[in-house]
Amino acid sequence: MSDAPGPKGEELRQRFFRIRWEANQQPAKGVWAARRRLARVMRRVIERLITSDAPEEELEIATQRLEEYAERLASHPRRQRYTGFAEAAVASPDEELPLPEGGGHFDFSPLIGRSNPLAPPIEMSSEEDGTVHGRVVFGTAYEGPPGCVHGGYIAAAFDEVLGYAETFSGAPGMTGTLTVRYRSPTPLHTELLFEARVQRVEGRKVFVVGTLHHGTTLCAESEAIFVSSRPGSFGRLLAAREKRQPREP
Repeated sequence: MSDAPGPKGEELRQRFFRIRWEANQQPAKGVWAARRRLARVMRRVIERLITSDAPEEELEIATQRLEEYAERLASHPRRQRYTGFAEAAVASPDEELPLPEGGGHFDFSPLIGRSNPLAPPIEMSSEEDGTVHGRVVFGTAYEGPPGCVHGGYIAAAFDEVLGYAETFSGAPGMTGTLTVRYRSPTPLHTELLFEARVQRVEGRKVFVVGTLHHGTTLCAESEAIFVSSRPGSFGRLLAAREKRQPREP
């Protein structure tokens, strides 16, 4: 008997991933709104630190205040970032999946997470045929060549966008290989558009292709092979992650 989900199951599974990857673009309330606001302010601090020629005394004041606040945050319990995610990953393909709290796990992504100050962040959207779009503006902190985005960040962004597109294959997994061809310099402080789609599926391998444009200019192209996860692999990663977590003071 086949374990492949039926039409209803596939529809629910795609809805699940669509909600998870795009939920962090919806308005947030309470603690989630506060997290996002703090992350936005921290992005501004990073941008100002990179571009400001402030004197030593000013930098020392900022350092002291940030150190004090870092200690305040450390006094609170660590949150469970993946709560609900593992359960959904092994849920029956025919059962209704719960909505994430706030922005959920992906709100902390280093590429799309609005609650992560390291993220630009990329704004994701998708079409019914599984084509994925990612809009983003990279600030000064991501600079490589003068006025241009560092190639490593472009590769990381492709990994994220293609990773979302890969989920529409029905066999979500992890990156096996990622190839990026840089066609022209990618400008900072300018809206960029990523686009990705599944090209084909061969067994556990999912082939995904994508592009990056600035207006009508092709900045980069990417191809990736994702390998669908075996049963239990996500749980083993969570267990290993737990062992590596810093212990509470």
